[in-house]
Amino acid sequence: MSFGICSLSVIPCRKEPSSTSEMVTQLLFGETYSIKEEGEDWIQIITTFDNYPCWISAKQHTRITDSDFKTLKTTTLSSELVQVISNLTTNALFPLTLGASLPNYHNGSLKIGNSDYLFEGQVSNVNVKKTVKDLKDTAYLFLNAPYLWGGRSPFGIDCSGFTQLVYKLNGYELPRDASQQVELGSALSFVEEAEAGDLAFFDNEEGNIVHVGMVLENQQIIHASGCVRIDKFDHYGIFHTDNKKYSHMLRVIKKVI
Repeated sequence: MSFGICSLSVIPCRKEPSSTSEMVTQLLFGETYSIKEEGEDWIQIITTFDNYPCWISAKQHTRITDSDFKTLKTTTLSSELVQVISNLTTNALFPLTLGASLPNYHNGSLKIGNSDYLFEGQVSNVNVKKTVKDLKDTAYLFLNAPYLWGGRSPFGIDCSGFTQLVYKLNGYELPRDASQQVELGSALSFVEEAEAGDLAFFDNEEGNIVHVGMVLENQQIIHASGCVRIDKFDHYGIFHTDNKKYSHMLRVIKKVI
């Protein structure tokens, strides 16, 4: 099996091998993947972190050896909203977004393949499981980030990408989609039992989970809908503060940490 790594700020990942196909997720810098099928223009991959199948452009693929794949240890993420990283080998500068991976990071330095990098921004250690306060502080960094289907960055993010990244930055792993995240944790019987850091899931008329957000105090929720925002919610669902009506119908609240 062959492997690759995201060496750009972000790489769009498509449902089908076409630039017009929907974007289902994104790779952030430093995230690795295995190759399932390789064509001239498109490569089908499985993301390492959340085992997500998708297609990326062959032009954005950076191959790494089997040895590199096995030895690249990512315990460090960028915790800056946006920060520049320097490729010391090519003298290139480019931005990294919140949650980008920094493989083999040590005192600001990291090496990927034949390239040496310098990153002087703030970082987060994913081996340290942080507090609910840390979860909230991270979530607030994304406030007003625009909603983007398949997005995983402050420049565009969807509801499950938001919860996944917030938890990842604080030492907890969640799968990619809301329909997968709902399988985790233990269900609460009443909204009043919910505490900050719990996840609330919402369904459509067919009963499919289509939305997720993170509970805050005082029956508030932070979630990506139009943009990352804070709204009230109760046993019916999310009450949109601006529209003065319910936007999502509550299915279940899960305690996942």
